[in-house]
Amino acid sequence: MSIETIVAEIDAEIARLVEVRALLATTGKAAKLAERKAGKAVKVRKQRVLSPEARKRIADAQKKRWAAARAKARKEAKETKQA
Repeated sequence: MSIETIVAEIDAEIARLVEVRALLATTGKAAKLAERKAGKAVKVRKQRVLSPEARKRIADAQKKRWAAARAKARKEAKETKQA
């Protein structure tokens, strides 16, 4: 086989793969995404905002959970140390 023949076969294979890729891209998820971009307006959700009081309640609850976890870890460490 000559180099020209090999290059021609590779080019033909590339062209075939490009066609297959284009076909696959128009089906499934890619097609749905293309439809969405084509004209359908995507609903944008308004960002939810927490009040400072709500943030504080959440932070306090998380600190309480951390404190409980640390206390449990200390208790288990103390028990294993004594055993």
